[in-house]
Amino acid sequence: MSVYEYSARTIQGQEQSLSEYEGKVLLIVNTASKCGFTPQYEGLEKLYKDFHDQGFEVLGFPSNQFMHQEPGTDEQISDFCSMNFGVTFPMFSKVNVNGDDAHPLYRHMTEEAPGLLGIKAVKWNFTKFLINRQGKVVKRFAPTVEPESIRADIQKLL
Repeated sequence: MSVYEYSARTIQGQEQSLSEYEGKVLLIVNTASKCGFTPQYEGLEKLYKDFHDQGFEVLGFPSNQFMHQEPGTDEQISDFCSMNFGVTFPMFSKVNVNGDDAHPLYRHMTEEAPGLLGIKAVKWNFTKFLINRQGKVVKRFAPTVEPESIRADIQKLL
């Protein structure tokens, strides 16, 4: 299975098939507006702008599962990202990334790329999954990994 077989609701409320990103390199990130890692939005946007024309997308999935650090509505989240970090990459509606109610995309990605010690659960906000052009998860990055540190991995896939 590939990530292209899933769909998700955009932050504007439309259901979107991830097959729309087929053939592109993706960085899928669970985000939060009130987290110590929130400034990573800036680095994610820089990667997006630097590589978008080469077939790269950043997909942001807000989640409120970690100490309620994403309490806002989709509209509030969208406004926050735009006003504070100039985010132009696609953002999706708030999802659960762990547990019984985890979004199917996240269940798939955590199965494909478990974290440290084989733990499948997403540990915290700003966990990043790098997806190749065939829709396969090739690498998982911890929240502490700055977006700029992923640049070389992205370039290899482009």
